[in-house]
Amino acid sequence: MAELVLKEMRGPVQIVTLNRPAVLNAVSPELRAAFTAAMKEAEADATVGAVVITGAGKAFSAGQDLNETANLTIDQVRGWCTSMRVMYQSVRDLSKPAVAAWNGIAAGAGMQIGLCCDVRVAHPAARIGQPETRAGLASIVGTYLMGLYVGHGPNRELSLSGGLVGGERAHAIGLVDHLVPEGEVLTKALAIAEDLLKVPPVAMQLTKERFRTTTQPGFDDATAAGVRYSLEAYATGEPQRIMKGFIAARAQRKK
Repeated sequence: MAELVLKEMRGPVQIVTLNRPAVLNAVSPELRAAFTAAMKEAEADATVGAVVITGAGKAFSAGQDLNETANLTIDQVRGWCTSMRVMYQSVRDLSKPAVAAWNGIAAGAGMQIGLCCDVRVAHPAARIGQPETRAGLASIVGTYLMGLYVGHGPNRELSLSGGLVGGERAHAIGLVDHLVPEGEVLTKALAIAEDLLKVPPVAMQLTKERFRTTTQPGFDDATAAGVRYSLEAYATGEPQRIMKGFIAARAQRKK
């Protein structure tokens, strides 16, 4: 069985790759656990100076694996939300530079992982956004994280519509920091990580700590609200019905 998260050192920079390319690196419970562990290991490893996160194949991550969320019971919703929070927090807790190489679609959980990084790189054909509402779920945590980078108008439109935008639009509104040709995303992300390594490490750690502490109350509030609203949504049966419909339609297309 292939490893769900790949790790490779390029000098002092560790590349962490989400590795479920057949399903666009959708976040399953197993991938979530492996990725969270990789972030904690990178933080503890003195040989890792910076982290670049990317996805295998042509996607960063299409987001949550619907095979998990379509079948959640009410009793499981809180645990699922908590494990998602722990995954995002593991990126936020990195005291080392973290760069997201959005090499393709970065939707939902994929977008949120990237927004927990310090810098984001993408290409024009990438598709980025927060499709939770289209799956019957309230857009809460992603809305908060987008609000750290974009204005209220674009945030509101993306969160309510659940639509995805291309790399150029994402760059224009502030979700993407660097827009490069498709084949150069990882190269640019590595160059940015190497440049950030030139900053004295204590200054880097303290500055990152300040960013984290000033945004932590909002993040904590958003993740707590995410639990409440997810419970309300699941109690109606709407998310389960919609997501099972998506899965059935996908299976039909494959026939």
